[in-house]
Amino acid sequence: FSVKLFCSCILPCSFQGGTDVVIHWVQLTVGHLVVHSFYHNQDQLGHQVQRFRDRTSLFKDQISRGNASLQLTGVEVQDQGRYKCHPSTIRGNKDSFINLKVDAPVDEVDLQQVENRTTCSSEGIYPQPELTWSTSPPSNLTFKKQTEVQKTEQLLYNISSSLIPSDTDTDVGYSCTVSTRRNRKRATLFKSDPLPGFRYSDCIYCIYRLNRTLCLISTQSHKKQRFCSNSSQLSSAEVKTD
Repeated sequence: FSVKLFCSCILPCSFQGGTDVVIHWVQLTVGHLVVHSFYHNQDQLGHQVQRFRDRTSLFKDQISRGNASLQLTGVEVQDQGRYKCHPSTIRGNKDSFINLKVDAPVDEVDLQQVENRTTCSSEGIYPQPELTWSTSPPSNLTFKKQTEVQKTEQLLYNISSSLIPSDTDTDVGYSCTVSTRRNRKRATLFKSDPLPGFRYSDCIYCIYRLNRTLCLISTQSHKKQRFCSNSSQLSSAEVKTD
């Protein structure tokens, strides 16, 4: 099953209850990493891998009834993989396995236009996302694009792409979609008539966050900035997100 990054999850494991219970949880993805151990009626964490410290626990009041499930908090990308639960009693033992997938979904998509270049970016995603460009409405326009993907120390992905829109049709909107196996988000930037005193060479920066779009227009001719909370307040750049 899958869990969102930094959230908590419960890895299920059951057995026929009894006494003298021994429980070992092991991550099998890279060797046999000790995740959590329990015997002599208490946790035994002397061999626990460091990155699992203070993040694992059992339901001790339910162990005698056959519940060996593991609670894992603050899920990290490195936690993804295959786990083995090994509970045993004087009656015998029974191994069970579970695959854990970790997702850091697309949270926001940034669109930035500087002069004739439009840039789209999104950060902190897992697994590696895809970024695609399209026009709204659909058209046969061609444009040059360049996409770059970076992997952070936390194994998350940052992706960015830039293109130079066609000069032949200023009424076309350019859409950027960032998608993963868990979700996708899209932002669209439209051009129309400039605001009084503004030029297309001025900088338009739009960010999609928490179902709202915030746009900032900074200019060379005006020493001020204008913030817009939705697309109805824009005439030089109309932004649509979904």
